[in-house]
Amino acid sequence: MLAGSPSVGQEPNSQSLDDLIPDSAVENAEAWATDSAPPAPDAAEEDAVQPDEPMAELPQLSVEWPDDLDLPPIETLEPDDDIRFADSNLPLLPEIPDAALETIGDNLVLAFAGDETGFAQREEFVSRFRTLSTIADLSNGDENIAQLAARARADQDLLSELLRIYGYYDAQVVRTVGGLSPGEEQADQNPVVRFDIVPGQRYRFGAIDLGDLGTAPDAESLRGIFEIQTGDPLSSDAIVEEQLDLDTALGEGGYPFAEIDEPDLLIDHRETRGDLTLPVRPNGKYAFGEVVSSDPDFLSGKHIGSIARFEQGDIYQRSLELDLRRAVTATGLVSSVSVTPREVTPPTETEPGVVAMDVKMTKAPLRTIAGAIGYGSEEGFRLQASWEHRNFFPPEGALKFRGILGTQEQLAGITFRKNNFGGRDKILTLDAFASTIDSDAFDARTVAFVANYERTSNLLFQKPLSWSVGFEAIATGERPPTVNGVVPPRETFFVGALPVSALLDTTDDLLDPTEGFRFGGRLSPEISSNNGVQSFYLRGQVDASYYQAINDRVVMAGRARFGAILGTDLDNIAPSRRLYAGGGSSVRGYGFQQIGPTDALGDPSGGRSLVEFSLEARIKTGFLDGAVSVVPFVDAGSVSTSTTPGFDDIKIGVGMGVRYDTGFGPIRVDVGVPLNPGPNDNPVAVYVSLGQAF
Repeated sequence: MLAGSPSVGQEPNSQSLDDLIPDSAVENAEAWATDSAPPAPDAAEEDAVQPDEPMAELPQLSVEWPDDLDLPPIETLEPDDDIRFADSNLPLLPEIPDAALETIGDNLVLAFAGDETGFAQREEFVSRFRTLSTIADLSNGDENIAQLAARARADQDLLSELLRIYGYYDAQVVRTVGGLSPGEEQADQNPVVRFDIVPGQRYRFGAIDLGDLGTAPDAESLRGIFEIQTGDPLSSDAIVEEQLDLDTALGEGGYPFAEIDEPDLLIDHRETRGDLTLPVRPNGKYAFGEVVSSDPDFLSGKHIGSIARFEQGDIYQRSLELDLRRAVTATGLVSSVSVTPREVTPPTETEPGVVAMDVKMTKAPLRTIAGAIGYGSEEGFRLQASWEHRNFFPPEGALKFRGILGTQEQLAGITFRKNNFGGRDKILTLDAFASTIDSDAFDARTVAFVANYERTSNLLFQKPLSWSVGFEAIATGERPPTVNGVVPPRETFFVGALPVSALLDTTDDLLDPTEGFRFGGRLSPEISSNNGVQSFYLRGQVDASYYQAINDRVVMAGRARFGAILGTDLDNIAPSRRLYAGGGSSVRGYGFQQIGPTDALGDPSGGRSLVEFSLEARIKTGFLDGAVSVVPFVDAGSVSTSTTPGFDDIKIGVGMGVRYDTGFGPIRVDVGVPLNPGPNDNPVAVYVSLGQAF
């Protein structure tokens, strides 16, 4: 600011600070201060404002104070019978002398007023609360009064919410922490939380509004699916369940574009009811049209349509749309797939519209190179490799080359497989291979061509009935194994076979069943030529297994197998076509094919009949989050040279196994011990594989 200029807000002709200080104060400050002292107390009292003096008029008060204010008289209100007031001498929650107690744990108790008829859902309510309670999560002995008090407030809110879910909107919940009354001191014993519950009157459904459901052609039947009616006991669970049922009915009844918004429940405490509004928009009824592929050269719409479980003109069903997506996924040719209905023709008052099913796919890698190397006590070293193109001959025509190098087996083969050939889940397989097998039972050099047409289960679609029919043309030169350098003569067999099989499966899982049964059979009429002698015979086998869960941890499993070859002598049957027993999928504790008749040198020679039994308990443990199970087992089996099974020389093996659940199937390790071993049987046998033994 410039010197001599007035400050902001100062008048130009106003006094300065120097003008306000008198000269006397400058010349003698102490004398000036004494002369300016306040007057004596008596003089101050004379100048003070007296209480009885009138107040000076306020110059800025412009509204006059009313002297004659006339207020209307206060109206007397009539009592309202709907409003209830609690007597100050009575508690809001009545005493519960005969309360029904539900003990949740050492530190938690629920007390219900009245009998169960007043709260019919009590058992379900308690179970639900036990699962969600924060107090129940506390470990016994770790809780204290502060923890319980904090969690008790949360559990009180939880109880109130659960009561409203069941329709009790006037319920009262009172909590007591520590088991003490107000004013008492904390006891030395473990603190306890008690909730006293008076459910009160259960509300009922009032008006039911389902939006535009009445515009659907079959509105009456759809309304019957939604079973909530006016006057029914109010339940939030019922709303969720019936909404799901209605949504399912719309999806299965031809409404691909149906929409259901969130429900709205308007509670009327005076009428003790709830009015439900569920906005439903059916958006038209439709039938299936054509299937349209996003990549016709890869998987055409015609081919995809052939594996769909619907025909054009069928009423749309959401489950069939989802099934088609799973079927395309099951081909193994795609990494992702979506199926979307698209309106082609809108519906009319008398006819449903038409929707095309647009299938959008992302190709998966089609070529696979695989290999494995391992060692087993039954088969020695084994190296296996393969190359496969899963869509070499579109659509779904796979070509595979495979080879095996091992101590006992060598193989080279080529396989053609056509999935979904002639119908859904039907597979045509053509296989040509050459192999050599040098086992304890026989030495075989084989060339074979095998054709098979089957309908079988897979991990995505486990079928109650599977079947197969086939053709086999085999040329094999076989002989008993070499012993002490002595090489037996080789015999050549030409075999033709027409095998058929069927399997009935009611189990709940393909790799690890816990309930149900399987019953299957295989028949193979065969013709064999050896040294100019032709033989006709029938090979047959029946397998049955049963599974029963004893509790959440234990599953009992049993198996039986019977086999027979009818129509010719044992010598007319190639050794590789005879029946054998023993091994990881047969009688554990014994070597592969080691049970049964032997030749003069003590080597297995096979038989014409077979019988096997197995029983095991699959017991879950707590190791690795329950992924590990132990399996004690007992197996028995016998092979006979006659056409009827014999039990005179039955072999029994016992042992213990371990299973590790990988999520897609168990890894199996079994250790078996033969109870009545032969001279060539080892004292212990170990087996490792994927999946259960049966």
